[in-house]
Amino acid sequence: MKKLITILFLFQFVFLAVSQEDGTIISSVTFKGMKKTRASFLASITETKAGEAYSTKTLNQDLTILKRLPAVGHAYVKTNVENGKCDIEFHIQESTTILPELAFWTTTNNRFAYKLGVYDYNFLGRNIAVGGFYQNNGHDTYAFNVRAPNLFSKKFGLGFSHQNWKSEEPLFFDNQTANYLYNNISTELLGLYQINFNHQITFGFNYFQEKYQYLNGATSPQVPRDLKVNKILYKLLYTYENLEYYFHYLDGFKSILYLQYVTSQNDFQDKFIIAWNDFFYYDRVGKKGNWANRLRIGFASNNDSPFAPFALDNNINLRGVGFIVDRGTASIVYNTEYRHTFYDKKWLTIQGNAFVDAGTWRQPGGRISDFWKSENVRAYSGVGIRFINKRIYNAVFRIDYGISLTDNTNGLVFGIGQYF
Repeated sequence: MKKLITILFLFQFVFLAVSQEDGTIISSVTFKGMKKTRASFLASITETKAGEAYSTKTLNQDLTILKRLPAVGHAYVKTNVENGKCDIEFHIQESTTILPELAFWTTTNNRFAYKLGVYDYNFLGRNIAVGGFYQNNGHDTYAFNVRAPNLFSKKFGLGFSHQNWKSEEPLFFDNQTANYLYNNISTELLGLYQINFNHQITFGFNYFQEKYQYLNGATSPQVPRDLKVNKILYKLLYTYENLEYYFHYLDGFKSILYLQYVTSQNDFQDKFIIAWNDFFYYDRVGKKGNWANRLRIGFASNNDSPFAPFALDNNINLRGVGFIVDRGTASIVYNTEYRHTFYDKKWLTIQGNAFVDAGTWRQPGGRISDFWKSENVRAYSGVGIRFINKRIYNAVFRIDYGISLTDNTNGLVFGIGQYF
């Protein structure tokens, strides 16, 4: 008898779901819970409209679109069907999107450094990101950025940035190291176009000037002590995203393809192409677990130059390796970690994680066989902790400690946002 009742209940549920989409017309669509985000903006980027036929698929896609917005920490929907008409309410749990940026650290030459900035990821309540920062690490750096993905329509927007970056960086040649003051002054203009729900492209150019000034270390007649060159970078990004969002949990697949062509006229950096693809896979494990994976495969023109584009660095690919310890013209990196939530209340979540980061590089002017040479392979394993404020966009403070599986190096890595 219980089985019969269960079958009848399931049949009734399916029948109601199907009949709801069969001829049911949407009579009203409302957005509730926002303080800053404009309802008119949310209506402009979603497909669910009054007067159209009800569709569960469209409704679920609109929920995902809303959850992708920096201003939306979480969203859910309520429906009321009566006499062939449906009232739909989107309920928004907004995130704080005006974020200060403050950081202090000590550089490799024991200088005190700091960074001050502020960003608004929901400027005017229309999903516009605007902000900038000032940084002093013994040298003055500043940047200003604007990104408006829905500036002209639901699908088309623009991005603009200007930056004057200075830092002391190592260059590697003839098994030796030299330290240079690196200065990059750039202006970038990008078009942002959403093809459909899963696919989008970013395209544009970056005009920049690079300067290298020798500070100390090894020298070579083949490597200039001072270098200044103007360049133009043409950029194309293709993103495929099929992720499900639930607060700080992710589930699904995402891929980002980066294509860049750089023109320059000098004896040490020819025109070159650089391309890499990031593959992301996330899987929910029970109610409190999240398995996260990133595979990055990248290749560039194989010039025998100390200015190779792929860097081996703490904050980019391998946690614990150090600050720019090597460069290459190709790389394969795999990062995997398990995140587990130990504490989760109204606004604060604390996660622990265990990770493995592994990668290999092709040396400048080298061969594909460089990938499996032991001296080019690095692997790190470690643990970390995350403090997450669920009411503030991207408010994830992370600490990771990585230990090398191939040599004796190790180190702490601090950052904002999940590592990937």
